[in-house]
Amino acid sequence: MKNKNYLLNLLFLATFLIACSGCSKKTNIDNQKPETKTDIEQDEKNELSDDEIANIQTYFSDVLSEKNITYTVNDEIRLDDLKAEQDKIWEIWKNANASFSEKKLIDLAALADKNHDNWPLPQNLEANVVMPYYWGSKGVKPNDGYPLFIYLHGSGDKNSEWSAGISLANQFKDGPSAYFVPQIPSMRAYRWWHKSKQFAWEKLLRLSFITGDIDQNKVYFMGISEGGYGSQRLASFYADYLAGAGPMAGGEPLINAPVENCRNIAFSLRTGAEDYGFYRNQFTKTAKDRFDAFEAKYPGSFVHFIDIIPGMGHGIDYFPTTPWLRKYKRNPYPKFVSWENFPMDGRYRDKFYNLLVKERSNADDNTRSYYEMQINGNSVSLKVSEMTYTATEKDQRWGIGMKYDRTYVPANKGKVVIYFNDKLVDLNNEVSISVNGQLAFRGMLKLSRKNIVESCAAFFDPDRLYPASVEVDLSSLK
Repeated sequence: MKNKNYLLNLLFLATFLIACSGCSKKTNIDNQKPETKTDIEQDEKNELSDDEIANIQTYFSDVLSEKNITYTVNDEIRLDDLKAEQDKIWEIWKNANASFSEKKLIDLAALADKNHDNWPLPQNLEANVVMPYYWGSKGVKPNDGYPLFIYLHGSGDKNSEWSAGISLANQFKDGPSAYFVPQIPSMRAYRWWHKSKQFAWEKLLRLSFITGDIDQNKVYFMGISEGGYGSQRLASFYADYLAGAGPMAGGEPLINAPVENCRNIAFSLRTGAEDYGFYRNQFTKTAKDRFDAFEAKYPGSFVHFIDIIPGMGHGIDYFPTTPWLRKYKRNPYPKFVSWENFPMDGRYRDKFYNLLVKERSNADDNTRSYYEMQINGNSVSLKVSEMTYTATEKDQRWGIGMKYDRTYVPANKGKVVIYFNDKLVDLNNEVSISVNGQLAFRGMLKLSRKNIVESCAAFFDPDRLYPASVEVDLSSLK
């Protein structure tokens, strides 16, 4: 009887434990949030079909071919799906680039191996020329990719200048890093800021970003003498792609390289105090004064290292620049942007940080469009002006403008698209946008795949795949 009772107790205990285990499982299931029909439908909607992928890739291919087309599909997306959407679109962009017929970047190898190739430049921009380049790296690749230095040589014999450039790139103490060292294509067009070279810089940025080898937030233009002029202009023109810039033995009139555009990047300019040619020392001093004034007014926004070196002429120590620059990383989402949209070789850019211009506000080249955007919380203020330069001092020999006054008049025309992501505003709450003091928009931003696709094609930048946008027509605010 004792054994029988013992067996019955064991049986009861086992039954109890099994029952409790079932209760526990049921409780866990009951506590889970059920997936609703709406959630399932939204997940299915956010999945890209083969036809949709092909449609996006065709759009990207047409953009790369410089066809004037519009992406028409406007599927809404959820904030929870944003990262996955951006990753999918970037992969399609990479595939479109891989399929696009063009001469690609050679593989990144050791810089010391002096691997080189060339790119043909468009006939309509500079006839019958190619741009030779060295492309290589130093040190072990960091997790985020190599910092990229774009070194521009001086205006001597282009073969010896190019050779000196690759030698210096190997010696600079900035590793691990990658270098693009181009040779000027033609002696008859010896300027790094001409339209044909703009094509090359944008191709370089586009192709280097999809390799996985380059940290897109550590890109720097730099150069010596003619390369100093070029890198100073390019710093202002392409600041939204840059962590910094380092012209050396240069010095441009600021009408060619507005300091305002260099807000949010690190800027180095080193020139000999006795470098009198083309007023390089004077223009460097003018740049220093203006950077100093802006940095005093907006601390931390105009980081700069401008050195007028006592006792030195056109030849200076070139080695401090890149180690200083390398410390700085781009902020791709600044909440205070200033942009003087100036022409370089007659060409304007139509985008800068999260702004895309569909129609400039200046009627002709006698004035320029100037944009100033500030974001505080979910309040966005955009000021758009027409600005005019008036020379207050000219040199007596060439008539070069040495100093200028600037006047700003609120613009009453022009179209601007402002892109947004979750780093710029809280996408879960209303956003208000004022333009030149007038309310232009208030409401919730709609997130769409169309915005991601279009901003990817516009900026070709993995950090600027924006899910939301608002277009502002200044003429409607009169």
